[in-house]
Amino acid sequence: MNAQSEFTKVAKDLVVSLEYTLTVDGEVIDSSEESGPIDYIQGHENIIAGLESALDGMNVGEAKKVNVKAKDAYGEYDPEAVEEIPLSEFPNDIPLEVGVELAVEDEDEGPISAVIEEVGKDSVTLNFNHPLAGKDLNFDVKILSIRAATAEELEHGHVHDEDEDCDCDDADCDCHKNN
Repeated sequence: MNAQSEFTKVAKDLVVSLEYTLTVDGEVIDSSEESGPIDYIQGHENIIAGLESALDGMNVGEAKKVNVKAKDAYGEYDPEAVEEIPLSEFPNDIPLEVGVELAVEDEDEGPISAVIEEVGKDSVTLNFNHPLAGKDLNFDVKILSIRAATAEELEHGHVHDEDEDCDCDDADCDCHKNN
């Protein structure tokens, strides 16, 4: 019996291969049709909590529609996550245009994403909310396959692709020692 056929139901610590289409307010935002299915480890917070919860217990080949409320996706929109920063704090080589996404270094959290909302004479307004914060997400999903996660995948908390290097941030990760 091969590893694929041993598991038929989504459960903790199993690698799930998933086809999906994500729509928000009736508009397709993302789909596996272009990039291929995603593989993730159930129960390891590899995907948003609301979707992971809805997939638990689904069977291989099963498809369904899942509505994930904002609080279980990218959170509610936080008006306090919008900040006005003095223009003088921006290097000259950064394009200061509305809609530009920046990686801003936070002393406590490391790099965090922000989008320029407004460029004024003396300041720039940055929005640190996730672009989908405050939005309910609608997924069409289908479980393609389920397999056991390897011990290394469980240790690292993410799926390793046989054909690609591990992209985790852990410098001690064995996947980085072979590079």
